[in-house]
Amino acid sequence: MEYIGYLAAIIMGVVLGAIGGGGSILTVPILVYLFGQDASTATGYSLLIVGLTATYGAFSYYRQGLIEVKAAITFAIPSIIAVYLTRAYLMPAIPDVILTSPIILEKNLVIMVSFAILMLLSAYMMLTKDTSKMKSGGAKHSPVLIVLEGAVVGVATGMLGAGGGFLIIPALVLLMGMEMKKAVGASLLIISLKSLIGFTGDLQAGISLDWLLVGKLIAFTIFGMWLATKIASKIEGKKLQKGFGVFTLVIAIFILVKELV
Repeated sequence: MEYIGYLAAIIMGVVLGAIGGGGSILTVPILVYLFGQDASTATGYSLLIVGLTATYGAFSYYRQGLIEVKAAITFAIPSIIAVYLTRAYLMPAIPDVILTSPIILEKNLVIMVSFAILMLLSAYMMLTKDTSKMKSGGAKHSPVLIVLEGAVVGVATGMLGAGGGFLIIPALVLLMGMEMKKAVGASLLIISLKSLIGFTGDLQAGISLDWLLVGKLIAFTIFGMWLATKIASKIEGKKLQKGFGVFTLVIAIFILVKELV
């Protein structure tokens, strides 16, 4: 199962590097189902793995002049605040067993079901939205919407350990008028900042890390990111997006069946 997990990590890196989001949503299922981590710990591991991988990708885009740093930071600030507060205070405050009557409702179950719902949303957006053809129009939209979007993505990242790129990119393109290629780079920068700062909340809460496992997954994911820089120009972005949407849909259904049936 570990070899399948490492292969999935490579795929995650390829998708994250090619379309600026989506791939990181696989990290928690990989850690839970292929490496036997509990869901709460897996979300913390995911923040570190996704954060470092996105940092590598953001640096590559920055060297190509494809990141509008000021715009990315504007979106990132409310997201960073939200993810840090969520990891440092909200998640530790949620008990392992949320309800005992009339049903037993465990924290891990809530995390995984919520994650599956987020994956269904991701799959829907990947399958129905052609981000490569999104038109700019950010000047017509309220900055309040941008701040709100950033905060919502931050909470989602903090609770579920997902980068939120599939939500960030439409916001950058539609609300801030950013070109698609620059939105991908900005998305990676935002994911990097909020994931790593969010992970400091886990350190504050006393998370225990399996550094060997995390190190291996980071290495394989960054390898996938490197592959993305080599093959992205040879694969039509729309096909990659649709293919990942189908894959995400299958994983979401698998999680729901495994957790609820």
